[in-house]
Amino acid sequence: QVQLVESGGGLVQAGGSLRLSCAASGRTFSTYAMGWFRQGPGKEREFVVAISRSGTTTYYADSVEGRFTISRDNAKLTVYLQMNSLKPENTAVYYCAADRVLQSTVVRRSANDYDYWGQGTQVTVSS
Repeated sequence: QVQLVESGGGLVQAGGSLRLSCAASGRTFSTYAMGWFRQGPGKEREFVVAISRSGTTTYYADSVEGRFTISRDNAKLTVYLQMNSLKPENTAVYYCAADRVLQSTVVRRSANDYDYWGQGTQVTVSS
């Protein structure tokens, strides 16, 4: 079992940056692809980005590509989300999630594929 704890959310002005972290427990972190999802006010949860077990494959939602960067440090059991050029529409609760996959380069975007979820961290972007 994996426990995930997000941090790094907060209030930022449009155009600003934030770096989210997701710390995992357990020694099996490297067997999970990791993803970030978000849920804005009155909206459904949506996929943001995912990274493979090995870190060599990433998959971004079109809306964030070029502005957000995902990375992971398997030694530190942590996945990061660097968010630049933030927009008010990026306001949401951001969740990290773990997807147990066999292949080291696989990434998936469906929330249904993810096995474990963090509690979320609020990101608010003011205009």
